Amino acid sequence: MINSLVFPRPSEAFKFASTRFDGSRKSKYSKPRMELTLTQPDDWHLHLRDGDLLQAVAPHSAKHFGRAIIMPNLKPPITTTAAAVTYRESILKALPADSNFTPLMTLYLTDKTSPNEIKLARRSGVVFAVKLYPAGATTNSQDGVTDLFGKCLPVLEEMVEENMPLLVHGEVTDPDVDVFDREKVFIDTVLQPLIQRLPRLKVVMEHITTMDAVRFVESGEEGFLAATVTPQHLILNRNALFQGGLQPHNYCLPVLKRETHRQAIVSAVTSGSKRFFLGTDSAPHEKQRKECSCGCAGIFNAPVALSLYAKVFEEAGALDKLEAFTSFNGPEFYGLPRNTAKIKLTKASWKIPDSLSFSFGNIIPMFAGETLEWQPCVGEKAEMLNEVQEVGANKG
Repeated sequence: MINSLVFPRPSEAFKFASTRFDGSRKSKYSKPRMELTLTQPDDWHLHLRDGDLLQAVAPHSAKHFGRAIIMPNLKPPITTTAAAVTYRESILKALPADSNFTPLMTLYLTDKTSPNEIKLARRSGVVFAVKLYPAGATTNSQDGVTDLFGKCLPVLEEMVEENMPLLVHGEVTDPDVDVFDREKVFIDTVLQPLIQRLPRLKVVMEHITTMDAVRFVESGEEGFLAATVTPQHLILNRNALFQGGLQPHNYCLPVLKRETHRQAIVSAVTSGSKRFFLGTDSAPHEKQRKECSCGCAGIFNAPVALSLYAKVFEEAGALDKLEAFTSFNGPEFYGLPRNTAKIKLTKASWKIPDSLSFSFGNIIPMFAGETLEWQPCVGEKAEMLNEVQEVGANKG
């Protein structure tokens, strides 16, 4: 449900399925304000790390999201159901005491993964997908797959039987392929043959970055092929890596692409298609590991992701489609119920901190030091915000 409140001219406002306007209740202390009420979103692609870093970043995701698909590329990687259960317990311990956040675990696919491990994963009730990293494609992917159609084929066939989704980092690692072309080549040489061979395998192409990926996902069968989309790939193009000097905090994998690709992805996610859903790929690193001679790939966007998604949909004139992207399409693909909690996004300026300080060092959030126009709040805070707005309006 999306509500708009205190618009000055209701006749010219957005027309949503469920909309409430009030242009009469104003005071000299308040400005017309717009507010969105959404079913609490889920994050279908999240890196929480482990150790001190896990303790630092988990509350930021838990603050806004009801559930998240947790990436398994730790050191060592999460390759077994037993390891996934242990990692899940660590995540739950890192959450605030009043948090209802639910981590949805994944397994890291290797050439040695067995079909029986897939059966164990499905029966565990805590593992919801298997992640394919081509060896060497991204952070901690050195243990990834080298023989997908050989050693891994029995596992993929078992995944079809168990209705277990395969989550794909869609890039080839051939050094002869240009870094900006690796997604397209992966689609042509790996994903297309995979889907032709196993058409009943549920596949999520993670963090898509190109118009080629958009077209590929749109060409597949709905319910069996989908994609997650990050805020960085919706807002930034590859110029953001170099403007004003090298920008390490805009460096992620897959790397940012041309503006034409960014526009294609924006058009896809704001179209209302069920094939695309929210996946932040929030990937924190300590500042010193980003600002060095060989910086790590990854953008920490958990504190700002919802604000940025709202910005994209607003600029596209598609705020009425935001809730499906953030809260409906992902659960439907995974066969899970929608969240029952609500979250509110208020059109109010807020400044992103320049950095977040912890005992082990600093983490730089995406768009550090900049001002955003949509501010999220959930649960009791959302209700308190609404009450404050009502009281202020009544005093007017």
